Amino acid sequence: MAHENKVLRSINAPGEARCVDIFRRPNGSFGFEEYRRDPEDGHGWFPVGFHSGRIFGTEDDALNAARVAVGWLSGGG
Repeated sequence: MAHENKVLRSINAPGEARCVDIFRRPNGSFGFEEYRRDPEDGHGWFPVGFHSGRIFGTEDDALNAARVAVGWLSGGG
């Protein structure tokens, strides 16, 4: 059995230099993380929000918390 988080939703910012992943953990809880990439350096995505340790009971709860925590996701820039 896999012991990795399963990404349920990945939402890209305009320009696709940032994204938020909503995921389910193996224990059934949910979470989210914000990532950034610099296309010119080729190193891929790296976390910038450090939200992955937050625990939510539902996917919707994780998404709503991400909208509050990540300005561009809610249209706040």
